Amino acid sequence: MPNILAARIDNRLIHGQVGMTWANSLQANLILVANDEVSTNTVQQSLMDMVVPEGIQTRYFSIEKTAAIIHKASPSQKILLVCQTPQDVLRLTELGLKLDEWIVGNMHFSEGKTQISPTVFVDEDDKEVFKKISNYGVKLTIKGVPTDKGQELINLL
Repeated sequence: MPNILAARIDNRLIHGQVGMTWANSLQANLILVANDEVSTNTVQQSLMDMVVPEGIQTRYFSIEKTAAIIHKASPSQKILLVCQTPQDVLRLTELGLKLDEWIVGNMHFSEGKTQISPTVFVDEDDKEVFKKISNYGVKLTIKGVPTDKGQELINLL
């Protein structure tokens, strides 16, 4: 099993809060972004790399590539795994990546979404996807920063 210190859903992927606060708190040395679009967008990758502290590597893989190779990660790689959406997490889970918990960070407002916490907005599809992820035995915890107490997302749906 790869050394995944935490897995986070954040629609901004890597930004200051993830690159600095989460990575440093966890003592991660690798931030792995699993997202089909960003895996091929070098401009977005470069922008995200700018907020990552020196000494922490980044990798940007598609969902399928992440599922296929993450089990080959070296134990010395202390990984913070980041996905953009619960749909990406469900795909990873269905492709065989079984984690005990996903931290839900930022899911911003857009049309058709309702607020379930200060930083999380969901639509009906998100709710169904979160329920499917939960049915795999995965805990879903809303947490902005590592020091937050956290709320169980499934109880808010």
